[in-house]
Amino acid sequence: MALTIVVGLGRSGLGAARLLHHQGQTVVVLECGTSPDQTSCAATLQAEGIPVELGIPLDINSFEPWRSDLTAVVIGPGIPWDHPTLEILRKEGVQVRGEIELAWEALNDIPWVGITGTNGKTTVTHLLSHVLNHAGVRAPMGGNMGASAAEMALKIRKGETPKPDWLVMELSSYQIEAGPSLAPSIGIWTTLTPDHLERHGTLEAYRAIKHSLLQRSSLAIFNGDDADLSAHRPSLKRGMWVKAAPPCHDDQPADFWIDDAGTVQAREGGAMFPAKVLAMPGAHNRQNLLLVTAAAAQIGLNAEQIARGLESFPGVPHRLEHLGSTASADVFNDSKATNYDAAAVGLQAMAGPVVVLAGGQTKRGNATGWLTELKSKACAVVLFGAGAEELDALIRQSNYQGQVHRCTDLSAAVAIAIRATSELQASSLLLSPACASFDQYQDFEARGDHFRDLMQPHMRVG
Repeated sequence: MALTIVVGLGRSGLGAARLLHHQGQTVVVLECGTSPDQTSCAATLQAEGIPVELGIPLDINSFEPWRSDLTAVVIGPGIPWDHPTLEILRKEGVQVRGEIELAWEALNDIPWVGITGTNGKTTVTHLLSHVLNHAGVRAPMGGNMGASAAEMALKIRKGETPKPDWLVMELSSYQIEAGPSLAPSIGIWTTLTPDHLERHGTLEAYRAIKHSLLQRSSLAIFNGDDADLSAHRPSLKRGMWVKAAPPCHDDQPADFWIDDAGTVQAREGGAMFPAKVLAMPGAHNRQNLLLVTAAAAQIGLNAEQIARGLESFPGVPHRLEHLGSTASADVFNDSKATNYDAAAVGLQAMAGPVVVLAGGQTKRGNATGWLTELKSKACAVVLFGAGAEELDALIRQSNYQGQVHRCTDLSAAVAIAIRATSELQASSLLLSPACASFDQYQDFEARGDHFRDLMQPHMRVG
């Protein structure tokens, strides 16, 4: 009897286990935790006929009871692809697979747009899905956020949701690494800056993983305003390039760009629509607009359809999400900014002076750009969580002249930030953590939701 073991009861693990079970395969789920939520999840799966074992670490001995029948192990993106236990299993002939690859095999009769990049991929995913759906193209989104790819596959194959025309999938480096057969019809690469180096080791390894997805894509679309992508352009697959600046300014032409009058231009077709149809702030969102425009045009939308979709876009939760205003300042939730570069981009989009809340689980990376933006825009920084002390030292060493406060958690940080906003007459109050959320939250969404709840009593009504 061939057996597949799914490791982990997270979103990806649940989707993978259910998809495999639906396909008639024998599945067991192993989960190292024993929390009430995990216990409840396990009971639900077991009621569906899928055995679950809790409190089982990812250790080679944990697989012993199933060793004689074990043919495959499926992991979610939270588990390193080169985990020592997985390496042992591979040597023993066990197939190790990512959840994303299961979904690809189940859904590759539908064209995919695969969107990756250090920053910007969530916004581009939301925006492209919205523009396509607004034009009548059924194009649900998922993958690295929202519904897991396997969960989407299960619902489509069971007929619970109509078969889409396209799938718009956000793909992290972890997922790409664990999905070597994944080959989208359109691949989009938004940005490349150092991130996840604690997992991938070097920037070169991280870049190579992202690059592999674009190499396998039938059409590749690149952000020509990104310094790293632009520098590596000669070695990248031929594809389409977008630039928020006119392409005549350098020797690297673009297929879509924004001219000096603020009009989106296409190399084939000319003027399309004013870039201001997208209301989201920041130069980075002009790049996101162009990436979406290029993909939507390839899918078959005309300029009017794209413009209408962009104009009606409500924004992305947790990414420069405008929550409203206090008596003195606009409030923004940028919980998605989980590294220095993303947090710097968020600050660039703000009207200063800004009171910034930052902190969480720090990551390796270059903080120079973030510190420069803090010195330029922030009148106060309120630090919280596990990384507060480390960030405090970093900020003070940079000769930052504003106020710096340190506290244990977001609740205390919000109270301090509201006082500072009033005392310093700040224009904006911004949660932009520059850190992962895992010290105190399940994910960045939970952190952003908590911030929204904490701010609600302080918001101006009407």
